Amino acid sequence: MANLDDDRTSAAHAFLKFGSIYEPLKSINLPKPEGGSLWDKLDHYYRIVKSTLLLHQSPTTGLFPTKTYGDNQKAKVHDSLYCAACAWALALAYRRIDDDKGRTHELEHSAIKCMRGILYCYMRQANKVQQFKQDPKPSGCLHSVFSAHTGDEVFSHKEYGHLQINAVSLFLLYLVEMISSGLQIIYNTDEVSFIQNLVFCVERAYRVPDFGVWERGSKYNNGSPELHSSSVGLAKAALEAINGFNLFGNQGCSWSVIFVDFDAHNRNRQTLCSLLPRESRSHNTDAALLPCLSYPAFALDDEVLFSQTLDKIIRKLKGKYGFKRFLRDGYRTALEDKTRRYYKPAEIKLFDGIECEFPLFFIFMIIDGVFRGNPAQVKEYQDLLDPLLQHTSEGCPVVPKYYYVPADFVELEKKNPGSQKRFPSNNGRDGKFFLWGQAVYIIAKLLADRLVSPKDIDPIGRYIPPQDQRNVSMRFSNQGPLENDLVVHVALIAESQRLQVFLNTYGIQTQTPQQVEPIQIWAQKELVKAYFHLGVNDKLGLSGRPDRPIGCLGTSKIYRILGKTVVCYSIIFDLSDFYMSQDVMMLIDDIKNALQFIKQYWKMHGRPLFVVLIREDNIRGSRFNPILDMLAAFRKGIVGGVKVHVDRVQTLISGAVVEQLDFLRITETEEAPVFKSLEELDLPKHSKVKRQSSTPNASELEQQPDVNVNDWKNKSTYEILQKLNDCNCLASQALLSSILLKREGPNFITKEGTVAEHIERIYRRAGSKKLWLVLRYSAAFAQKFSSSIAPHITTLLVHGKQVTLGAFGQEEEVISNPLSPGVIKNIIYEKCHLQDEREAVVQQELVIHIGWIISNSPELFSGMLKIRIGWIIHAMKYELKIRAGDMPTKDLYQMSPSEVKQLLLDILQPQQQGRGWLNRRQIDGSLNRTPAGFYDRVWQILERTPNGLIVAGKFLPQQPTLSDMTMYEMNFSLLVEDMLQNIDQPEYRQIIVELLMVISVILERNPELEFQGKVDLDKVVQEAFHDFQKDHSSPKGAEKQDHMTAFYNTHPMGKKGTCSYLSKAVITLLLEGEMKPSNDDPCTVS
Repeated sequence: MANLDDDRTSAAHAFLKFGSIYEPLKSINLPKPEGGSLWDKLDHYYRIVKSTLLLHQSPTTGLFPTKTYGDNQKAKVHDSLYCAACAWALALAYRRIDDDKGRTHELEHSAIKCMRGILYCYMRQANKVQQFKQDPKPSGCLHSVFSAHTGDEVFSHKEYGHLQINAVSLFLLYLVEMISSGLQIIYNTDEVSFIQNLVFCVERAYRVPDFGVWERGSKYNNGSPELHSSSVGLAKAALEAINGFNLFGNQGCSWSVIFVDFDAHNRNRQTLCSLLPRESRSHNTDAALLPCLSYPAFALDDEVLFSQTLDKIIRKLKGKYGFKRFLRDGYRTALEDKTRRYYKPAEIKLFDGIECEFPLFFIFMIIDGVFRGNPAQVKEYQDLLDPLLQHTSEGCPVVPKYYYVPADFVELEKKNPGSQKRFPSNNGRDGKFFLWGQAVYIIAKLLADRLVSPKDIDPIGRYIPPQDQRNVSMRFSNQGPLENDLVVHVALIAESQRLQVFLNTYGIQTQTPQQVEPIQIWAQKELVKAYFHLGVNDKLGLSGRPDRPIGCLGTSKIYRILGKTVVCYSIIFDLSDFYMSQDVMMLIDDIKNALQFIKQYWKMHGRPLFVVLIREDNIRGSRFNPILDMLAAFRKGIVGGVKVHVDRVQTLISGAVVEQLDFLRITETEEAPVFKSLEELDLPKHSKVKRQSSTPNASELEQQPDVNVNDWKNKSTYEILQKLNDCNCLASQALLSSILLKREGPNFITKEGTVAEHIERIYRRAGSKKLWLVLRYSAAFAQKFSSSIAPHITTLLVHGKQVTLGAFGQEEEVISNPLSPGVIKNIIYEKCHLQDEREAVVQQELVIHIGWIISNSPELFSGMLKIRIGWIIHAMKYELKIRAGDMPTKDLYQMSPSEVKQLLLDILQPQQQGRGWLNRRQIDGSLNRTPAGFYDRVWQILERTPNGLIVAGKFLPQQPTLSDMTMYEMNFSLLVEDMLQNIDQPEYRQIIVELLMVISVILERNPELEFQGKVDLDKVVQEAFHDFQKDHSSPKGAEKQDHMTAFYNTHPMGKKGTCSYLSKAVITLLLEGEMKPSNDDPCTVS
């Protein structure tokens, strides 16, 4: 492996004894004084640190090399940070002594030199930071390895896995901790703006697959990055630590404060909780989670999830010599081919059971025990660690990097795990030190010997339970306790005085923009414009905050900007070009969802202030009563289960969170940026509000076109133009315009301007009349795209789901990582536009609905790993067909967006008992629902099926699947979903799922059986169906799947249930093969 250390090479140099610059070091071969003075105890550790750590620190950059021997020294940012933390921890201990002989200064400045060395290396790559915050790609990320002596780049991104969010996050975290203890690390505004830009990069950790702590990404070591819990957790911790923090410490001013987007932080928190207890898709668990869960990050607030994750790490990775990094880790094992950077497919099976064990993680468990006040844990891991330590010839303890199984003992170890002696990678006497291990060991010893306290090395109190934490700075909004019974403060704003007067007649008290002055009301996009000025640095080529929307949490704060007090209304009140905004019930739904979201995730001191903007258009026609009902609910104090308190903006400000945007500093020579606040509509106060312009729902007849597209496709352009001019039906106009659009292009001139303009006009008219069918047609022809699609897809991914876009029965596009809006729009209009143009816009509706639902009710999506939008639409159409019975089926495309959402919620609920089994299988199959433990059972089947499984032409082989993967990893579950992807009937898919569960139970109860040949699941179902037909006297020739309706509609359990037929077919197939002899077989005579 070109990018990894070779810790067992013979190259070594004579070990040099090196003294302090303040006092000569004559001999360190001294016994540790047991009951000695504080000076003696600290002197003991000082000498160890000097000879094993500081001896290797670069005198030029301050970085610490990964290899402590040889000339070509490279420094990893991650390892250097722990070395700096060690020097800093010992300096904190020395602060307790008055006459420290200059050691406090020396140690503190060793840490500062290292931190500034990393900052120097990073700032030389400012162009990469600028590139990465706009488009996070591995090719544009900060490097994680530099030359120890010059700070130069040593590997290109093609040669090394530089993308490590965890390393940048750890740098930010230690930066805050050290500055909080009184160190001065950041010197000027250039450095402040650079750190702010690092924060912009780290904020997106939840959507950036990286290579992780071990620099290999996927467990298969094939060069592919993954989303790692350890990286997301460290990012979350860093964002919490640095938010509102002054980089100049006590001497700082307003412009040296760092700002964090709380909505981005919340995304990272959600992602971490959905990923855990896994490390990533391929890593079921990983020792890299220990520094994330415990010291130094303390990233997790959920104690239950913490215990679950830690228990899994200990259960699966703990050994006699340390923790494995992860299962099937080939790093530095005797069987690893060190000449290759990447592994071959299935190669990781070779390393099963012989993974190297790292004593480093015993040390992390000691530190965790100290922080959590668990002396039994401290003693347990100290007793395990002590026998593993090596010693230099001068008597200094040395932490070996890992313990490995020598090549000669590999086979014996595989046969009997834990039976063979392991050997250390380094002992210090050869000049080789594992500096990360040495650094953490000293920190652990200082804590265990009570020479420093947890509060000393964690001055910002990350280890304190969240409910006991306090703000670092009261001037800037910061993380606080999560209030269970939150009351959301609400301000009702009417856009005109006449609307205010009108609402007042119904007892609804509102304010107008003029009445809240001098407080200004802004749209969130104006706040985004203000944040463009944050972190700008022309010298470094850094622009400000990227153009990202501000979420519900961000718009619920009050802002002080250029001497003005500003409140913001949420993005849901923005005027949208997408037709869903025409449905007032959707606006009401959005308001309820936003309030639920704020209640669930608000974690700041002070109350959220939610501005409800009421426009005149909201109360026209049929929209008025629902809006009035909602406003009445606000007055009663509870909306959608959320407690609210409505009052005047001026009154609510006193209890709100105030964010000071002091980075907008304008000198006398600079021109102040212009921001647009919400302006009151200038209408006569006593003129009447028009409410008569729309009807509840247009009739079906009015929505239907009176032309047939197929009849007009082949007619001349002249004839189409004539018909278009004579036609009054909007639906017909939309279809005729679409023919012209495809044939002549968008700029072709009609009587009412260009074709594109004509379609836009149809879209507006259909919106005012609530003609949903016409709206969807014209929106699709105009290729309308909702700006909120990309964030909602990210929300689904954050919850551990995959999303597929594409029409039912057609090719689908699988989305497993966040994409830009432009890419998503192309996918939707390429994959969904083929058979029915309306599908492209309805799929956008579904993504928006599902995004909101999964945020507030994730349990509705349990058992659904892949959310197939086209299949869900198919399920909804099927549901409408069931409801219609013998009556004509309601057209999904004629329903309002709020009705579509309610239908979606109905099918997501667990299926009602009164339904037939065909209906239940249709819906569950369309939703891709699977029973609990389904994927684990498929793994167990595959273990007993040497020649693999096949269904609908998709083959799942036993090898290399079992060699490459492990039972519980996410990648295997996705592979099973991929196998089922080709099935084109939802009810048949559900029968296949039931069949796999049946096979699993049979194999579990009959350990002596296994399949001999390739198992064709389609043939097993056909065999079961054939038996079913015999029993039900089906007419001859009815074996076609089209006629399996009776089988699909049969109860699974019971004597004549589908499971009994499937079981019989499975047992017949199993008995065709040979049985494996079993030692405890009761039928064996001798």
